[in-house]
Amino acid sequence: MSQTIEPLKSALADNARFLRSWMENPRGVGAVSPSGPALARAMASYVDLSREGPVVELGPGTGPVTQALLERGVPASRLLLVEYETSFCDLLRQRFPGVEVVQGDAYSLKQTLGGKLEGPIAAVVSSLPLLNQPESDRLRLLDQAFEMMAPGGVLIQFTYGLFSPMPLKRHPGGSAFSSEVSRVWANIPPARVWRYSRRAG
Repeated sequence: MSQTIEPLKSALADNARFLRSWMENPRGVGAVSPSGPALARAMASYVDLSREGPVVELGPGTGPVTQALLERGVPASRLLLVEYETSFCDLLRQRFPGVEVVQGDAYSLKQTLGGKLEGPIAAVVSSLPLLNQPESDRLRLLDQAFEMMAPGGVLIQFTYGLFSPMPLKRHPGGSAFSSEVSRVWANIPPARVWRYSRRAG
């Protein structure tokens, strides 16, 4: 019985933390509850374990996607979490020993990760509430992420919206990035996982 109660208590506590953080900073948190297990697993599944370099997670919150990445097989030593909220940073450090947690602004990613990387990033996994931010901030994040990423890297982002949270049109003639999307019906509410890669040329 206690084995059932403990995960339930933990989930309820995480929901309470998220709701409190959302009430204090709705634009920055963007959701009233953490990502569900099905969504977290779907996001983690798109990380290519054969690629070298750190896996950077943006906006990990209470850590459901972090947990899914570890269960997927990403070593704790390769994970680098970027979180803005102090309370979430403290919780993540307690919950995931061996995983590096950096408190800072993901939209200034190069500055936030300055001195933290020894080589190119393998992948970026993001739970940021992108649609709460101006288009210019989202594009700046995308540019910085791919500037620090090895060729062939991918940025993985979920959204509850119907359309891409990243503005793909960079100029009238086309797009600087290509994208793929999949639906996660098992999540409540249903979500979409977008994978962005840099378009050749």
